[in-house]
Amino acid sequence: MVSFPRISIDADIRFGKPCVRGTRLTVGEVLGMLASGATEAELLSDFPQLTHEDVLECLGFAAERERRLHIDPAA
Repeated sequence: MVSFPRISIDADIRFGKPCVRGTRLTVGEVLGMLASGATEAELLSDFPQLTHEDVLECLGFAAERERRLHIDPAA
């Protein structure tokens, strides 16, 4: 089992979406900003509570979810 200590899931914070621990930034928001062309340096500047390691863990968390995604080819 892969561990993501920098990612927390709490039903009382952001409706239970995975967030960077200690923040209200969701993994999806971080990934969305990167996908929209923001650089890591821009993210770190815009969100000083975010660290390089947090960004890497968001990417790793998403990659692990992708690996676990099951798609039924017959559907």
